[in-house]
Amino acid sequence: MKLFDLAKEGIEIKQQVPLSKYTFTKTGGPAEYLAFPQNQTELQKLVGAANADQIPLTVIGNASNLIIRDGGIDGLVIILTKMDKITVEDQTVTAQAGARIIDTAFMAANHGLSGMEFAAGIPGSVGGAVFMNAGAYGGETCEAVASVTVMSAKGEFKTYTNEEMAFSYRHSLVQETDDIVLSATFELKKGQKSEILAQMNYLNALRQYKQPLEYPSCGSVFKRPAGHFVGPMIIKAGLQGKQIGGAQDSTKHAGFIVNKGGATATDYLDLIHLIQEKIKEEFGLDLETEVRIIGKPND
Repeated sequence: MKLFDLAKEGIEIKQQVPLSKYTFTKTGGPAEYLAFPQNQTELQKLVGAANADQIPLTVIGNASNLIIRDGGIDGLVIILTKMDKITVEDQTVTAQAGARIIDTAFMAANHGLSGMEFAAGIPGSVGGAVFMNAGAYGGETCEAVASVTVMSAKGEFKTYTNEEMAFSYRHSLVQETDDIVLSATFELKKGQKSEILAQMNYLNALRQYKQPLEYPSCGSVFKRPAGHFVGPMIIKAGLQGKQIGGAQDSTKHAGFIVNKGGATATDYLDLIHLIQEKIKEEFGLDLETEVRIIGKPND
């Protein structure tokens, strides 16, 4: 396999690694092959080797808004968290895909740049935030993005403008392509560092008060249907606190599903499907998942 030729170049390829070690839910089956590229050159070589070996390729970031099924993922899984450089120039901040969006927001704040306060508590990576157009407390990633640099499945580089990214609610262009987000540049405004940090600290305190951060979870599970809030519907349907295996609909915030101990991805998915069925029955609405679900079921 050409994939393992990369070991001669210092690129480590691990085999049969449980992805539960990396997901925020602490669930998920193994990756057949797993690599953590240090830079774009290593990433390009890994993508090229996967193409040459004709094996499936899956790229993930901080795995905070992700459920990986218990059967794991065939082929090569690339986790980008070691590609985490953040730079500031004038009123722009450029962050590699593996950088945490939280760290990017605080870097901006510490340089007196405003526009990313909403991201103070979002645990995902910059690549994941761009991919999902992540948002919180009235702000969305698309409002700050100036451009996004990607690599195609063939290893070619391209930069998209904000308009070309076709952002919408929890959506971006790269959900429809094989492009891998490499970095994003954020265009921000000058502000008072103390005021920016105060707002970010306030939002984080609010998050700690409202969200079940004491347990592993994938964050908000469902997209918000127009004109409705998911949490209150789940409560009215009598499902808050409902538990399947180790997965529980949170008693603190009904829009979250937490791992109370020993949960499997199947527990999560069974509870998600139960909630979807009950909400459809009670309210006539089809709840879509915000969390990304990938991988294969257990054999």
